[in-house]
Amino acid sequence: MNEKLPVLRKKSMSLPLTPGVYLMKNKKNEIIYVGKAKALKNRVSTYFGSQNNHTAKVRKMVENVEDFDYILCDSEFEALVLECSLIKQHSPKYNILLKDDKGYHYIKVTDNGWKNILAVKQRLDDGAEYIGPYTSSYGITNAVDSAKKIFRLPQCTKVFPRDYKKSRPCLNYYIGQCAAPCAGKTDKESHNEAVRQALDFIINGSGSVVDELTKKMEEASENLEFEKAAKLRDKINAIRKVTEKQKVVAASVEEQDVFATVCSGAGESPKACLSVLRFRDGSLYDSEHFIIDMPENMPEARHELIRSYYSMRDFVPKRVSVDGEVDGADVLSEWLSSLAGRKVTVAVPQRGEQHSLVEMCRSNAAQKLALYLGKTGKSTAALDELGSLLGLKAPPEYIESYDISHTAGSENVAGMVVFKDGHPYKKAYKRFTIKGFSGQDDYGSMAEVLERRFLRYFEEKDSGEGFGRLPDLILLDGGKGQVNAVLPVLEKYGLDIPLFGMVKDSHHRTRAIARSGDELSLTSKRAAFTLVSTIQEEVHRYSVEYHHSRRKKASVSSTLTSIEGIGESRGKALLRHFRTMKAIGEASEQELASVKGMNKNAAKAVFEAFHGKNNADED
Repeated sequence: MNEKLPVLRKKSMSLPLTPGVYLMKNKKNEIIYVGKAKALKNRVSTYFGSQNNHTAKVRKMVENVEDFDYILCDSEFEALVLECSLIKQHSPKYNILLKDDKGYHYIKVTDNGWKNILAVKQRLDDGAEYIGPYTSSYGITNAVDSAKKIFRLPQCTKVFPRDYKKSRPCLNYYIGQCAAPCAGKTDKESHNEAVRQALDFIINGSGSVVDELTKKMEEASENLEFEKAAKLRDKINAIRKVTEKQKVVAASVEEQDVFATVCSGAGESPKACLSVLRFRDGSLYDSEHFIIDMPENMPEARHELIRSYYSMRDFVPKRVSVDGEVDGADVLSEWLSSLAGRKVTVAVPQRGEQHSLVEMCRSNAAQKLALYLGKTGKSTAALDELGSLLGLKAPPEYIESYDISHTAGSENVAGMVVFKDGHPYKKAYKRFTIKGFSGQDDYGSMAEVLERRFLRYFEEKDSGEGFGRLPDLILLDGGKGQVNAVLPVLEKYGLDIPLFGMVKDSHHRTRAIARSGDELSLTSKRAAFTLVSTIQEEVHRYSVEYHHSRRKKASVSSTLTSIEGIGESRGKALLRHFRTMKAIGEASEQELASVKGMNKNAAKAVFEAFHGKNNADED
C-alpha cells in the first residue's frame, strides 16, 4: 500500500476540471505513466481513491507513484497530441507500448549458373543481387511464394546444379507447381528464363507478364508448337487465378487498416495479441501482430494501441476498422486525420464485408496468440469471443458445466463436465446423485449440486485441483430458472463466479445464453456458439449416461432382491464380486456362498433362481 495515497489524493482534488495531460512519477522522478483527460480532476483522483476498483496493473502502478505533474491543454485533442509526444519521448513503463520490430526486407537473387529467388530480412555482402528494400515482409514473402508456384520454380532446399538429376520429383511436380530440375525434367536455360519471368511478375505486377506470355503463346500456336503454347497458357491461368484470389479478399475496400485484439486469461501473466491487416487497392498487402500484456479495459486499450501503432508508422489510411468500442474514438479520428492530412474514419463494423474483415483479423490474432502460448487458434478465438460476449474480465480458461438427468423424478442425478483451454478436461469430470429430496425438481437439484460442489471446494482448496479449483465460468444446462436457483448459493458462500444458463430451441439445439433476467443471442458469434454448443452436448451426454447406468443397476438390483433371502446388501455384494448378472448366473453354489455376507441357503436360492429348482436337484 502506497503511504502517500492521502497526500496524492488531496493534491489531485485540487486539479481543475479542464483537459490536460498528467505524468505519474516514481521515487527516482522517472515518468512511469502518461495519460490524458477531458477533466483532469475527475480522472487523476480516481487513481488515489479505493484500490479495490482498480485492475492489477493500475494498482501496481499506483504503488510506485511518488508524485505526479500535469500540463493543461485547451482541448482534449490537444491533450491527445501532447500525450503522444510525451509517450514517444519517455517510453513510460505502464503505458501500452508496441515494439516496432518491422525492418526492411529484400528479394535475393542468387546465381551459380542456376538462378534462385528468396525473400530475406538482411542484405549481406555475399555477391548475390538484392532487390529492395521493401517494408512489407508479408507482401514480399507472399509474392515470392506465389511467383515460385506460378513459374514452377523449386520451393525445396535442393541446390542446383549439385542436385540436378539426383532424385525423383516431389509432389509439387505432379500438381504443376515445380518443373523438377532434381529429376532432369527441365534444363538450365528454361529454369533461368522462368526466374526472369518470376522477378518481372513480382516487380512489375501481373499485367506486363501476362501480356508477354500471351504474345509468346500466340506465336507458339502459329508455329504449331502446341505443347509449348499449352504450358504458356497454364502459366497465364495460374497468374490470373492468384491475382483474382487476392482481389476477392476485399473487393470493395480501397484503402484501410483493420485492428483486432484477442486475449488469453491463462497463467500468472496473461497475454493478448494485436493483429493489424493492411489493405490497398482491394487486396491485403501487409499483416502485423504484437504480443502484449492483457489489457483489462478494452475500449481504453484499443485507443492506446491505435495511437501507439500510428506513432510508429508514416502512412495512415482513410479508414480504420476496429473489433470493438474505442474510448475517445472521435478525438482519435481527429488526431489520425491531422497525421494523414485528410479525413480518417474510425469504425466498428457490425455486419457485411467490413465485419467479415474484422473477423478475419481476429482469427489471425487468435492464431498468432495460440502459437505464442502453445495452444490452438480455434479455441483461443472461441474463448476470447465468449468472454467478450459475456462481459468477463478475461477469457474463461476453466469452465464448469452442469446438467440434471432423471426419469419422472426417479434416479435423479447430475453431471459436471470441465472444459480447460476450450477442450474437454475429463480428468476433472464429476457425477452427483441427488440426495436432498426425492421426486422431480430440476431447480432444487441444481442448487443442491452446486452447494455440494462449493462445500468440497472449501475442504480441498489448498490442493488447487479438482474441486479445489474454482472455475472462471459456470454454465448450467437450462434457462434463467436454473440460474436464479443457483445464484443464492454463490451469494451464500461469497463467491464471485460468472454464472449463465445454456438455452435450447425446440429442436434441442443451443439457441442463447441466459442470465438471471434476460438472454444473449449466440447467432452472430460463430466461434463462441460452437464452443457453447459443444459444452452443452457434452454435459448432457455425460449426465444422461450416468442416469442410464443408475437405472440399469437399479433394475439389476431389483432382480436380485426379488430372490428369497437376498436383500439390498447381499445384492450389492454379489454385483461387486461378479460385476455382471451373467457372471452371477454362471457361478456355482460354492462360488456364490464364498461372497462376503452370503451363506449356503442364500447361495442355493440364487443358484435355483437362475437355473431352476429341477436342474439344481439333478446336479
